[in-house]
Amino acid sequence: MAERRVVRYDTALGWLRGVGDKRQRDLRRDGIACVEELLFHLPFRYEDRSRFAPVADLRPGERVSVQGRVVAPRLLRTRRRGFTIFRMIVEDDSGALTAIWFNQPYLERLFPEGSLVILYGEASVGRQAALTLQMENAEYEVVTSESGDEPTLHTGRVVPIYRRTGGLSSRRLRRLVHNALQDLSPTLPDPLPRALRERMSLLGRREAFERIHFPPPEEPLAPYQDGTSEAHRRLAFEELFFLQLGLALRRQGVRAEARGTAFAMTPAIRERLKRVLPFRLTGGQRQALQEILADLRSPHPMHRLLQGDVGCGKTIVALLAALLVIANGHQAAFMAPTEVLAEQHFLGLRRLLDGSGVRLGLFTKGGKAAERREREAALAAGEIDLAIGTHALIQEEIRFARLGLAIIDEQHRFGVVQRQSLRGKGASPDLLVMTATPIPRSLALTVYGDLDVSSIRELPPGRTPVRTHLRGPESRGQILEFLRREVQAGRQAYVVFPLVEETEKSDLKAATEGAERLANDLPGITLGLLHGRLKSAEKEVAMAAFVAGEAQVLVATTVIEVGIDVPNANLIVIEHAERFGLSQLHQLRGRVGRAEHPSHCILLTSSAAPGEDARARLEAMVATHDGFRIAEEDLRLRGPGDFFGTRQWGLPPLRVANLLRDRLLLETAREAAAEWSGAIAAGRGPGLEELLARVRAAWGARLGVAAAG
Repeated sequence: MAERRVVRYDTALGWLRGVGDKRQRDLRRDGIACVEELLFHLPFRYEDRSRFAPVADLRPGERVSVQGRVVAPRLLRTRRRGFTIFRMIVEDDSGALTAIWFNQPYLERLFPEGSLVILYGEASVGRQAALTLQMENAEYEVVTSESGDEPTLHTGRVVPIYRRTGGLSSRRLRRLVHNALQDLSPTLPDPLPRALRERMSLLGRREAFERIHFPPPEEPLAPYQDGTSEAHRRLAFEELFFLQLGLALRRQGVRAEARGTAFAMTPAIRERLKRVLPFRLTGGQRQALQEILADLRSPHPMHRLLQGDVGCGKTIVALLAALLVIANGHQAAFMAPTEVLAEQHFLGLRRLLDGSGVRLGLFTKGGKAAERREREAALAAGEIDLAIGTHALIQEEIRFARLGLAIIDEQHRFGVVQRQSLRGKGASPDLLVMTATPIPRSLALTVYGDLDVSSIRELPPGRTPVRTHLRGPESRGQILEFLRREVQAGRQAYVVFPLVEETEKSDLKAATEGAERLANDLPGITLGLLHGRLKSAEKEVAMAAFVAGEAQVLVATTVIEVGIDVPNANLIVIEHAERFGLSQLHQLRGRVGRAEHPSHCILLTSSAAPGEDARARLEAMVATHDGFRIAEEDLRLRGPGDFFGTRQWGLPPLRVANLLRDRLLLETAREAAAEWSGAIAAGRGPGLEELLARVRAAWGARLGVAAAG
């Protein structure tokens, strides 16, 4: 018998029994490189194969376990080259069934005549006259003891079912996980402090792994199926605790920074800000502004999220903060996720600040190289007060003379590292991130746990509610006629097409083909066209024509999702609406309803009966205009795995915790993390270095806590 290898959580998989070089490479390619990552590849469901059914009681269509003796095993070679059938009869005291496997000739050696076996599979009606029942490609296990009571792995118990990964089937993964748990060193330390485990009544880590992969027979199965077992709770808490601890240390580090500059609010500056305001602030705007100004006047850098519904007026609040910083002799940066949005901010703020003496610069990857270099030199020399741009602002060649405030719009389009890159352009500047995609508290605590949060829930006066209509393809003629009447009455409209794929080519195709079709359907109406492959100058011309009313209908893809503000536009038609996400639909709807004219959003589906998930999204859009309720519904419909994906938030998806199911556990983890981060800061208590090392290893690179503590 081969000597068992003792492994640790960080041991490479090549040390496990049954893992050769190729299998190790395949698993590593799927993100599983060590024992710990293998153990965190959790079952997605379980099958109860513990109860044996008498063969005589089987019914076609049932999935059951049976135990019996092998009779007449036989390997059949068919006329099809390389195609084999292994057939045997399995008998128990009540009757017999035929078991069949295709293209598994090695089973002839595994099942000798008279051996005791356990099968699990679906019973079906066989084709032989003598036997009426059979199982095809059943799960199997050979029992070597005559009593039949030896431990089994694939049958005769509650069995974990895994998603295929690294090219391995669920059966092979089950064996691999079992080997890893058997070989795991018995002396491995638990990463959670003992005091915290005892206070929370949590299982030890090793026991949690053993139970979550192979539930004990005496425990009910339902909590394992829905992820609420004590084993799931332990591992979910560990995951949330270390994430929250990383965020707490990040927050702690920011608050410990000595900026050296507390921006003053003098009477002269206050009057200057008032002169810029085009309207009276709402209560929500005033409250958010007061919180931001308090941060700016403190000696420590601001690290704040400003979230609010579409059209609530976040940009004007951010501008007032920027003007305070500029009035104190510093620069501000305003980073947006797309060129269209950056250009809209630049044009809008330039109009608003005309005559104020504030010097603006637009920084995108478009335009002539000589002009870009000229703007970069002016920024580095302090000759630009407010830099507005895209990711171009975090390029190495961009330098600020005295960056005092970094503003990031539509923060969910950026990652944590990108916002840190923008802050890195100055000496501990203040940071204000904004999003018009409000997120539920459970997500905010996870995604933005290192930020203070301000929310604006009310809309400015003069905004009209947008009536939302759900229509099928049979209504296209009526919709076009309605669009024509609105345009003839002096209004403007958007027609939005989805991307079939996330490529510029499909972006161009969707918009241009849609524009050509509409030009035929709406003769005499001036159309504009906006899509991702237009050059910056072309986008500016297209938007300027629409803003000026020269284009009556703007045909576009989702480049208009955020930031476009044309008050005269009161109608948006969203083609193939079932292809859009809920938050994206809500953002698009926010392009209208910006003036006193009655406004409409028409969700036009390509099918009269969209799928169940799509219909749920579309009906939610019709039911509410509240972005915070939309966000809750989006989380419920999509689930946290999709809502909280790496691409959207800049953090990896959680492996065990579910932010919808585990909200209370998240709150508890946050409270515990605050307590332990305080202990780390004060250097009180045993095991703090190990705890800090664990946080750095898990989250340091992503959250910027590598140097925390």
